[in-house]
Amino acid sequence: MSYNTMENLLKPDFFNTSNDTIKTMMSTVISATLPKTTNTKLTKPVNFTFRHIREFDPSGSLSCVYWNISEWIVDGCSVLKTNSSYTVCSCVHLSTFALIMQTSRPPESDPLLELLNLVCVIVELVFFTLALLTFALCQWSPGVSNVARINICISLLLAHLLFLLTQQFLSLIQPLQVLCGVIAGLLHFLFLSGFVWMFIEAVLLFICVKNLSKISSKKREVLSSGFLCVIGYVVALVVVCVSVGLVPDGYGGEHCWIKLDKGFIWSFLGPVCVILASNTLLFIKIFISLNSTLKSLNAEVSQMKQTKIMVFKTLAQFVVLGCPWILGFFTNGSKVLEILFLILNSQQGTFIFLVYCVLNHEVRQQYMKCFRCLCCVKQH
Repeated sequence: MSYNTMENLLKPDFFNTSNDTIKTMMSTVISATLPKTTNTKLTKPVNFTFRHIREFDPSGSLSCVYWNISEWIVDGCSVLKTNSSYTVCSCVHLSTFALIMQTSRPPESDPLLELLNLVCVIVELVFFTLALLTFALCQWSPGVSNVARINICISLLLAHLLFLLTQQFLSLIQPLQVLCGVIAGLLHFLFLSGFVWMFIEAVLLFICVKNLSKISSKKREVLSSGFLCVIGYVVALVVVCVSVGLVPDGYGGEHCWIKLDKGFIWSFLGPVCVILASNTLLFIKIFISLNSTLKSLNAEVSQMKQTKIMVFKTLAQFVVLGCPWILGFFTNGSKVLEILFLILNSQQGTFIFLVYCVLNHEVRQQYMKCFRCLCCVKQH
């Protein structure tokens, strides 16, 4: 016999263990008895198959338990086999049974780190907005292509804004599983498209450095804005659609993000790892080619000035191409790396605005002209 709401009365916290863990009821409560007998002991073990009613955490520990007067205990019961959806329990007696998962308590959140994260994200959103306004309102030379930078700004601006709002109202959104899943899928698409655009920017930059002269008309057709937009968004859309098709319930986890079970997180980490590795290799090639080219073209420039320019441009481009995201794989247990990862990856908009807007002479001239016009209007 199965009791759908009995878990509200016979709570998993009644399962007493020596270690301090979070206990989650993973199945409905069932009761098994034999007719016309009060004997609950069996000559052979009986097996029960429990369907998981909640998301399974691969790092958690499952226990087959039965109710004994006032608590859940494991005497005579054991786990035979389990997967992400079902668990088979074996018991040598009949009683009221359930499946409980124990997981380690998450480390307490650092309020200073959360504040730093909030400030960094808000600063990034501001600079993404300023960069987009500059790209849209300023006049650019015909040979300058900002399509990749514009779409990096759009994708990451929407992704970070949506993620920030979701976390702020998580207590209201999380109970709405459909909405939570839709938000997770949209975040998957936006972040992934941002990474694809970073790769496109790296390829375009590599082409420009290797061919400082004008790109041939044939290449202009291949690298047209429409063609790049198809690549930038369709690749991310295909990955998300295939992921939904393979694992329909893979979205909407604890933080309205991708669920960690069934290896579904690799639908995001897999493409990101490939892009980060490619961008890092392209960045190294770009740096080597650009360094040698500048030395040959600017022989009259002092070595000190050239070194300062190269250091700043290299650092900025390293961040713009998303290479510091690699730090995310090594932040476990290191506050320094976590803070460094947080600061660098929340300032892509800042570096895009500084390098391609503020440090662009033509754009600065248009800024000054705009400011002079505003001053004249105020005086009149």
